[in-house]
Amino acid sequence: MADRFLAELALPGELGSVRVARHCVKIVLTAAGHQDVADVQLVVTELVANAVQHSISGLAGGLITLDVRSIGDQLARIDVMDDGGLTVPHVRRSDILDCSGRGLHLVAETALRWGVGDNALGGRVIWAEVLTAESARAAVSDLEEM
Repeated sequence: MADRFLAELALPGELGSVRVARHCVKIVLTAAGHQDVADVQLVVTELVANAVQHSISGLAGGLITLDVRSIGDQLARIDVMDDGGLTVPHVRRSDILDCSGRGLHLVAETALRWGVGDNALGGRVIWAEVLTAESARAAVSDLEEM
């Protein structure tokens, strides 16, 4: 499968950027031929919100960079880069009454693969690969049930 760079967005580290990121990713992936991008939008929402809330990028003047790639015509890769923080992003167990803390759990359940690493500028990158066609999701579900 060919990995094709589609777009890079530089956004201010504020919660309003979440909506902008969702909208831009939908436009970019749809223009590239991806059919069902709702799951990608969910993942983008969680990753950008986490970068704003839990990294140095969420401080005044901070930036978040979002790269969008297409891997074939049924898989999208999203990389969200921030300036790092005091903690490493991880899935945590939330109590039923908690108002937050489920974002990376949603990412882990929605994405085919995801991970966290350091970027070349001393910050971090959290990435996810998400299926963008219903037929591809059905095929993966069938394989998991075997």
